[in-house]
Amino acid sequence: MAIHNVIGDSFRGATSVSIHNGGGTGWGESTNGGFLLVLDGSPDATRRVKDMLHFDVFNGVARRAWAGNDNAAKYVGDEQHHNATFQLTNAHRVCDGILDGALAADE
Repeated sequence: MAIHNVIGDSFRGATSVSIHNGGGTGWGESTNGGFLLVLDGSPDATRRVKDMLHFDVFNGVARRAWAGNDNAAKYVGDEQHHNATFQLTNAHRVCDGILDGALAADE
């Protein structure tokens, strides 16, 4: 997901992006990405900050919604309702009984 974020941020106008080892999990255990955005008060900087922050933040919200976090899923639904340009493939939860049956049949 860090690579996805960095590429998306770069296409939305980040001044610079970076990919680096994550902190807190041990050296080499994770990959993080980051961006730098110079805010100079120009109309272009305003556009870039709106595009990038929405994209960057919603990548994390979407990931949590797909993982089953109810609060994140509600926030995604709210954003889709209020922002016609926001598009996200919503996750569809599988009933435990169906999943258990499918896994048992595979054994």
